[in-house]
Amino acid sequence: PGMGCNAAFFEGAAPMNTKNSMKETYERGLLGIDKSFHKKITILGSTGSIGTQTLDIVDTHPDKFEVVGLAAGSNIDLLSDQIKKHNPEIVAISDSGKIDDLKALLKSKGVAKMPEIVAGMDGIAEVARYGDAETVVTGIVGCAGLLPTIAAIEAGKDIALANKETLISGGPVILPLLKKHNSMCIPADSEHSAIFQCLQGVPAGGLRKIILTASGGAFRDWDAKDLHKVKLEDALKHPNWDMGAKITIDSATLMNKGLEVIEAHYLFGADYDDIDIVIHPQSIIHSMIETQDTSVLAQLGWPDMRLPLLYSITWPYRQSMPYDRLDLVKQGTLTFKAPDKEKYPCMELAYAAGRTGGTMTAALNAANEQAVAMFRNNEIGFLDIPRLIEYTMEGHKDKVIAKPSLEDILETDSWAREYGATFKKPELIV
Repeated sequence: PGMGCNAAFFEGAAPMNTKNSMKETYERGLLGIDKSFHKKITILGSTGSIGTQTLDIVDTHPDKFEVVGLAAGSNIDLLSDQIKKHNPEIVAISDSGKIDDLKALLKSKGVAKMPEIVAGMDGIAEVARYGDAETVVTGIVGCAGLLPTIAAIEAGKDIALANKETLISGGPVILPLLKKHNSMCIPADSEHSAIFQCLQGVPAGGLRKIILTASGGAFRDWDAKDLHKVKLEDALKHPNWDMGAKITIDSATLMNKGLEVIEAHYLFGADYDDIDIVIHPQSIIHSMIETQDTSVLAQLGWPDMRLPLLYSITWPYRQSMPYDRLDLVKQGTLTFKAPDKEKYPCMELAYAAGRTGGTMTAALNAANEQAVAMFRNNEIGFLDIPRLIEYTMEGHKDKVIAKPSLEDILETDSWAREYGATFKKPELIV
């Protein structure tokens, strides 16, 4: 069923569907006309896939962007290079034991002006809320990105949202916070950026359906009966995108798409019945929307994460870039097919968790992180990933809190990881 003109449609996290967001889009758009665009940004997860690609954008236009803060995990070699090049005012590392090593590295690389260096989760949150950065790019993988994102919102920063879990686990808490602090949340992953771009200029009530495209992941050409043979290295070979290990495995199970359905619900205020998934192996159409008059709008481009990242930090301005331009004749063919629900049970688990709502989406997300970690450690097989998630959701169904606080969400996250770890791999019947 499509959204009727009078269908329930709540105000999502992304700036759309309201008078205020229309006005904000217009005012920011005017800034681009006189070419005076300049943005101060902070990057959480600067040494990961999202962070390095965001800094690649900064390198292309150093006149347009200024890096205020960086937060990273444990890769201090790369972080020290980033500090030398971009001269941030403040830097966080997750491990406080590496502060001295980082300082020594910076000294050896001839960094004269030392940034303030902080550590741990508190340090990352401090970077997130620090100074006059206008936009914070949230590239920390997993639920670890939730608290720093909240810190940034509470400091009135705009969020370039590359961390899915912020809305999947924390949606019920994040939405009112964005409103309270007048913070804009701009999606930075390719599918939600595509939807957001298509929604520019669509008036309130104009959206009827969201169509998320999926490449099909590493096993799109495998028979379901062969999936029990999957090894870790197979799951890490994505046919189209260059991404981190966790998200590449999520693409192989199609949980990535299931999580994106929940994120689309919170970003755009769409009901789960109005969010569809279609397999599009070429990854040229990044997602589509259907409007009330049955028009379908799509956003196209080569599969390059820098494009949605760029829009998340420049919205609604369009910055000229030296990237390969899409050539439809060269591409030749675009194909589509329905996803195989039996081959990819994770999708249906995500829809079920979303429809249950409350803390169930946090349980789903944490169980998936636990399952992927155990698969990467060779503790469970590929087909055990959805089994572990379903086992955890079953264990949570009598504990669901419909309107959770932040504490409830964090407790559910922690419980689901511990509970998921008790999953026993089924014995093979010979």
